[in-house]
Amino acid sequence: MGIDKKPVDAENSVLSLAHVLQAFADPARLEIVRQLDETPDKACGTFGIDKPKSTMSHHFNVLRTSGILGFEKRGSSLVNYIERKRLDARFPGLLDSILESAGRPGRPRRRRK
Repeated sequence: MGIDKKPVDAENSVLSLAHVLQAFADPARLEIVRQLDETPDKACGTFGIDKPKSTMSHHFNVLRTSGILGFEKRGSSLVNYIERKRLDARFPGLLDSILESAGRPGRPRRRRK
């Protein structure tokens, strides 16, 4: 029986802009987040990125410890999701801006009055 271990305590951690931006600096990690933006709740082995398993594990760990991703265990799989509420609360518009620059059309934004 394995122990579920979350690298980031979502309730008590403070997101650091430097850590978030550093996590987005790698193209593979950016692709992971881009895919999760299009298809939420994906298991680790379903991203189709041509990297060794150990490298992908490292990328997921960086994204989790920076607070960008969360995960939950479902059966024998770890299902990843973007911590969008936390990111948007701490850094409004940052996630959408990064994803837009990575080639994803942005979500509709509210116009300021």
